Amino acid sequence: MKTIGVVGAGAMGSGIAQVAAQNGHQVVLSDTSTDVLDKSKIKLAKIMARLVEKGKLDNASAEAIQGRIKYTTELNDFAPCGLIIEAIIERLDIKKQVFETLEGVVAEDCVLASNTSSLSIAAIAASVKLSHRVLGIHFFNPAPLMPLVEIIPAVQTDPEVLASSKALIDSWKKVTVIAKDTPGFIVNRVARPFYGEALRIYEEGFADFATIDWAMRDMGGFRMGPFQLMDFIGNDVNYAVTESVFAAFYYDPRYKPSFTQKRHFEAGWYGRKSGRGYYEYAEGAVQPEPTKDKELGEMILWRILVMLINEAADALHLNIASKEDIDLAMTKGVNYPKGLLAWADEKGINHCVETLDGLYHEYHEDRYRCSPILRKMAREGKKFLS
Repeated sequence: MKTIGVVGAGAMGSGIAQVAAQNGHQVVLSDTSTDVLDKSKIKLAKIMARLVEKGKLDNASAEAIQGRIKYTTELNDFAPCGLIIEAIIERLDIKKQVFETLEGVVAEDCVLASNTSSLSIAAIAASVKLSHRVLGIHFFNPAPLMPLVEIIPAVQTDPEVLASSKALIDSWKKVTVIAKDTPGFIVNRVARPFYGEALRIYEEGFADFATIDWAMRDMGGFRMGPFQLMDFIGNDVNYAVTESVFAAFYYDPRYKPSFTQKRHFEAGWYGRKSGRGYYEYAEGAVQPEPTKDKELGEMILWRILVMLINEAADALHLNIASKEDIDLAMTKGVNYPKGLLAWADEKGINHCVETLDGLYHEYHEDRYRCSPILRKMAREGKKFLS
């Protein structure tokens, strides 16, 4: 069985190491900070103890899992690895340096993977001489609990490397989807309107944060509303991703950032972790009540939903992923109540096109342009999944 290497012992790297160890692999987990490594080791011990307490593991199994992970600050310890997954800061220059160093340590058949959520896999692969063995393996946080993993081949990736890597992650009982190497891959690309259109509706004065969240949660079936979710993720993180995707798509207006979010970021109102975001989280803070107007709620839900559907349809139109993988990614990666393409079929493709055309007619903004595949399917009376 392959020895798995993980670079970066933060929350994501530690989670990936745990998954690999739980599936019987010897794991080398590296970080430049001994403090981070110590915290990772302590956290895993607590997780294992909790699993034993709940009866999901016995003591021997928990100890064996912990014993399979080697904690190190030395990249040279990756020499025996057959697969290394990098999970460090989202900076291309630093990732390229790490991959270049790793290539001098590992065997020629060792697969090098990045857990990046949006950076170019082709650019990372270009940092090594044997670029055919590089690909993206993108887990979702927390890695032990979230089932979805996006597998992203670069233009340089050998098809056999893609197939063997997918098979390995499948064997870890994860749900894998294959995505083209484009900004945001599937989930972070398709999900942008969940935040962006909600912010736009607020900025236009149609509804406040609580009402928009209520509409998406109670009427749409989403686990969190967009403002709750941004506060949970952190406005600093979410705004940075929005800016990154906007720039990566050559400033396509569909991904344009919001001044409301920028001002919250500038104010240090990051959400739960800072004690204030779109909502207040101080002890005793009273949360605002939504306006439970069903007609308003339906307008909010459908306006955001049709933008999500349009993004999913465009991802299919541009061959980012298969229609099955797009819906799987959104239900398993971000817990959407339904696949967006299935939702379009249910609501009616014609209705999607008419809603988008109505928004475009009202605003004359390119962010509301209807995907060609939606228009074609409406014309031909087709559905995505039947």
